Amino acid sequence: MKPIRLAWIVAFFLCAGLGVFAQTASQTAHAKKASEIASTFAFEPLDNWKAAVLAGDKTALANFYMTSPAARAKTPQGKTKDPSEEPAFWSSLHGGGLTRLDVKVLEAKTLQPGVKALVLRFETGVKTGGEEKAGLISGAQVWVQRLGEWKIVRTQRSDPMAKEFMRLPEPAKPNTALYPDPDEVPAEIASALAAASKDHKRVLLVFGGNWCYDCHVLDTTFRSKSISPLVNANYHVVHVNVGNYDKNLDLAKKYEIPLDKGVPSLAILEADGKLIVSQKKGEFESAVRLGPEDVVEFLKKWKPQHGS
Repeated sequence: MKPIRLAWIVAFFLCAGLGVFAQTASQTAHAKKASEIASTFAFEPLDNWKAAVLAGDKTALANFYMTSPAARAKTPQGKTKDPSEEPAFWSSLHGGGLTRLDVKVLEAKTLQPGVKALVLRFETGVKTGGEEKAGLISGAQVWVQRLGEWKIVRTQRSDPMAKEFMRLPEPAKPNTALYPDPDEVPAEIASALAAASKDHKRVLLVFGGNWCYDCHVLDTTFRSKSISPLVNANYHVVHVNVGNYDKNLDLAKKYEIPLDKGVPSLAILEADGKLIVSQKKGEFESAVRLGPEDVVEFLKKWKPQHGS
């Protein structure tokens, strides 16, 4: 599935006039640093929205969307200003046999106090003929707090599709701060290289972004019980945020990462900064195509040869 990123939805929202909403947003809301929202991101309005979807309650869902000005949506069929379009779509899933809805927040940004933008992955279970089939919808939402209430003002979603089986471990709750601010990456690489020069490990650069579910899956794999000892013993991992493929392009070029092949994409450095290897063909771009043995093979092949 082609991932949904915040670029369109945020740009469209900003052009519509963010300042108008800022005047009525709660003045007590404050942006949090990425380190503060790491894997503990929670947002009660989204939980309530999910409950309304599961119940198939179109009226309750409609109350989550701004009506003045009307919430706008980007659907697979195009852009619409119809505020009833999203409530109609999501409430219809219940009638189609929806029994399970797992909402995973991949990326969360506070655009300003009282304005949140979310990149989401909706994993569904639909029961038909006594059998539950796993489905998937990718999406994004912008929420605005007005007079103490959170309302959705912009949305984007994909078509529903079958969820493919993965052999790699998937995150129960993705870390929305997995990839730091793009401007922080050079300093993080420098710090990792300094540490590697002392403990004789190598530096593993993982190019990607928080919007990228495959990036979250790879990180979960690195942290898994069977693979984390291999990672920890041999590498310092640095996540290189590429934004919407418009950030840290100099680093991608320097370390020979062709971003047009997708992310996550890996490069390994010696402690002196010398490039050892970089993925040129999008080898890890699709988590569906990978198994734990593929990740282990890569990590073992390029680990430092201690004592040689």
